[in-house]
Amino acid sequence: MSRITATFCVILLAAAALGAATPEDSAPFAATVDAFHDALRRGDGKAVMALLASDAMILEAGLAQTRAEYERHHLQEDIEFARAVPSVRSILSAQIKADVAWLVSTSRTNGTFHRREVDSAGIELMVLTKSAQGWRIRAIHWSSHDNKKIE
Repeated sequence: MSRITATFCVILLAAAALGAATPEDSAPFAATVDAFHDALRRGDGKAVMALLASDAMILEAGLAQTRAEYERHHLQEDIEFARAVPSVRSILSAQIKADVAWLVSTSRTNGTFHRREVDSAGIELMVLTKSAQGWRIRAIHWSSHDNKKIE
């Protein structure tokens, strides 16, 4: 797992060196990320999977899943969660280098899921590549934490 973390750190450092993509440059791949989240909220698992490259990796909670593992073990719960709990995403950074792009966004999520209150902040890194079918997601890294209430 540390190898994967190191790889993403290198990507983020490279992003800083390259500079941010303009809104016009980032619009096509940002639209793919938006379409992914919209498909989750609509409950459209087929559309979610169509946006993931065949070799996509999903990293979350210290685990790595292949595209197939994600589809079998985690996709349905992500759909249920996205449909039940509102989340607001904000783009923090968008980068592009030739046919590779990466988007970092933050999120605030508040609501109830399976009778449990959710109040969390998250960060997401999506790495995409351009293919004949358009931009496809090659890697997702999700991290979140509960918002602490100060008393």
